[in-house]
Amino acid sequence: MTKSKAFTKIATSAALATAAAFSFALPAYAEYPERPLTLIVPWGAGGGTDATGRMIAGLLQEELGQPVNVVNRTGGSGVVGHSAIATADPDGYTIGVVTVEIGMMHWAGLTELTYEDYTPIALYNYDAAGIQVRADSEWNTASDLIDAVKADPGKYKGSGTGQGGIWHLALAGMLSDSGAAADAAPWVPSKGSAAGLQELVAGGVDVVTSSVVEASALISAGKVKSLAVMGEARLGAFADVPTLKEATGSDWKLAAWRGVAGPKGMPDDATAKLSAALETVWKSAEFQEFMEGRGFGLVWKPGAEFTTWMKDSDAALGKVMTAVGLAK
Repeated sequence: MTKSKAFTKIATSAALATAAAFSFALPAYAEYPERPLTLIVPWGAGGGTDATGRMIAGLLQEELGQPVNVVNRTGGSGVVGHSAIATADPDGYTIGVVTVEIGMMHWAGLTELTYEDYTPIALYNYDAAGIQVRADSEWNTASDLIDAVKADPGKYKGSGTGQGGIWHLALAGMLSDSGAAADAAPWVPSKGSAAGLQELVAGGVDVVTSSVVEASALISAGKVKSLAVMGEARLGAFADVPTLKEATGSDWKLAAWRGVAGPKGMPDDATAKLSAALETVWKSAEFQEFMEGRGFGLVWKPGAEFTTWMKDSDAALGKVMTAVGLAK
């Protein structure tokens, strides 16, 4: 072997050895996620959002192979928790359950946050508003109720949540869409649908807008009847209750909804991984049985579809809040 060839062989071997040593020295990049995640719930423990969020966290943990820790951040009519999601580090390790209130809070002047401040992952739940009256009410259809309110504005009272809450907007929007004044049925604030329904049974109010599921116990007891549901289709568990469209011809729809989102600007790979894992969770028998067994409506709209949903919801809520004087 010539000196030139020997030198070349030695140099090549040295270069390969150096490259190999350097490659071993490089850090190993683990696939996302490589550490625990946090799921923020903007409402209190024990409620529907908390219950569905904790179920999702448990099943998502199995899919991702990392703990998913639920943190309740309450206060400010949802502002505190939704702000915590939007302002988190957009690294994919903090996500949260966003609710219909994200389309209401900024109209009410409570925050500047809108749906545009989030990375949408998926919508998983939709509970359409229902129209509940006493079982012995003279109204047997939603048209009967609307006609009565139009004929005598101010006489009949509604309830189901606090002033300006989602169920208040459901009634106001329905009346406005039918050509009546949005406040033609004065609203009596209550601490949730359960309190409103008790007031209905007691005769203190004439109509309660809430999800039909929330009224199911009183419906089964023969104390309340549901006239219509403000959704796209009838509910499987209440197939005899028509949609508002079927009952009156109105296209007005409103529902409480829940979805999973992260702060704006999350990495594409993390968003894609979370969306795929969440879809598996949503389709699982365990999740489906949990939701159906408790009467939660099921809907699946990932990514861009969820964005469109939030945009449409925002516009509809802004319109009705303006009509009833709640928009700032």
